[in-house]
Amino acid sequence: MARNSLLDRFRPVGAPGPAGPAGVPAADDQGVAAELIPVFEALDATINDTRERTEAAADQAQHTVAAARRQAAALVEQARINSAAVRADAAARVSADAAQEDQRLLDEATEEAAALRSRGEARVPELASAIVADLVQDLLGRGTGTG
Repeated sequence: MARNSLLDRFRPVGAPGPAGPAGVPAADDQGVAAELIPVFEALDATINDTRERTEAAADQAQHTVAAARRQAAALVEQARINSAAVRADAAARVSADAAQEDQRLLDEATEEAAALRSRGEARVPELASAIVADLVQDLLGRGTGTG
């Protein structure tokens, strides 16, 4: 409906001045709803475009979510595969470290045993002399007291 026809709905009344008859809408056979038909017809294209865009966005979102789920599943599976290798590597490192520590302790114990043996062997002549001296002393002491 054109702008002029909208204004034509009102009956012309007298010029400003003393109160006169009020302006009221003229009888419109089509009614007020008919005035909105062109507005809604103009909006139909926008509404349809919006609906299509919304559906396309929903489809794209579904595809994106599905792709993200596949990617996440692949990452989790790869992590499971990698975790076994990482665990095996960590276990090998721990085992190697333990073996290295065992060898270090064994080397220390061997060195300590060798040092003890060396000190013991060094004391043998001294202790043997002391024992022989004690035995001689005992024998001499017994021999003088019995004789």
